[in-house]
Amino acid sequence: MDILSDDTIYMRRALQLAACGYGHTFTNPMVGAVIVAPDGRIIGEGWHRRYGGPHAEVNAVRSVSAADRHLLPESTIYVTLEPCSHFGKTPPCSSMLIRERLRRVVVGASDPFPEVAGRGLKMLRDAGCEVTTGVMEQECIELNLHFMTAHRLGRPFVMLKWAQSADGYIGTGITDDGSDNPSRVVFSSMLGQLAVHRLRASFQGVMAGVNTVIADNPRLDCRLWPTLCQPVAISQRSRRIPADARILQRDHILREPSESLAGFLRRLYTEQRFNAILVEGGHDVLQEFIRLDLFDAIRVETSPSLLGHGVKAPDFNPSALTLKENLQIGGNSVMLYRHRH
Repeated sequence: MDILSDDTIYMRRALQLAACGYGHTFTNPMVGAVIVAPDGRIIGEGWHRRYGGPHAEVNAVRSVSAADRHLLPESTIYVTLEPCSHFGKTPPCSSMLIRERLRRVVVGASDPFPEVAGRGLKMLRDAGCEVTTGVMEQECIELNLHFMTAHRLGRPFVMLKWAQSADGYIGTGITDDGSDNPSRVVFSSMLGQLAVHRLRASFQGVMAGVNTVIADNPRLDCRLWPTLCQPVAISQRSRRIPADARILQRDHILREPSESLAGFLRRLYTEQRFNAILVEGGHDVLQEFIRLDLFDAIRVETSPSLLGHGVKAPDFNPSALTLKENLQIGGNSVMLYRHRH
């Protein structure tokens, strides 16, 4: 059995703390911090609790008791992401750590955000701090995969999501008025719906096609999961969408009919600062993302029920992707695939 190093043990604790910010921090990443005294005792802990609030490093330093503050110049701070070096919603954390004279800073992953991108590490080293990087790096990247991918690709992380019958249909294809728009079919149990709302809480936007908006009149929110940051509803601009559609009654963004998908994603990243969007259908919207290879993950929930006819599920090649999860939720199979780019 492998013996974990002290750095790994404390970084693992920082990752646990970082995850406490799930659904509350975007467009900022989730970050955790742990301060360890020379005797190995944890004297401070913190995480980024909400967007616009103090960062993890600040909360960790503030949590140190008055009796232990004299130990800070001899202590090590473990941070899951490179401390920031710029003024944003809060002052730079690197400057604060230098001011508090932390002896050593251990970082999980570098920050790809252009205004940081190594500057925080340089500030610390230039000030004489001992800096160690890359501790549990892959786990730290995975925690903030949306944030990391967006700043690497210059567009939001895109997850495609749909639920389908066992025979591969996502809707009946018939509405009460006889049109060709798909009518609402519910495949998920309440437990499955709760899982979807928890998933939505990690995305800045949830997108649906015009037919889905008309047939289902969805809210595209995460009302079943507690979060400080509700996602924005996204759809194509269309005269067919009723003025009283639920998505138009809340924060929403509309893609112009003439706007390319790649251009729309760039706009979400540059103008809206979106790190991630969840695309929930319908078929044509999902297939466009697949055809243009503009996605990073696919989540498919399959019900044991049969429809026998209707709108077919999107076509994709699972063997070209990496299977990350295979779960059973509420009697349904849920497969999560990751793009290999």
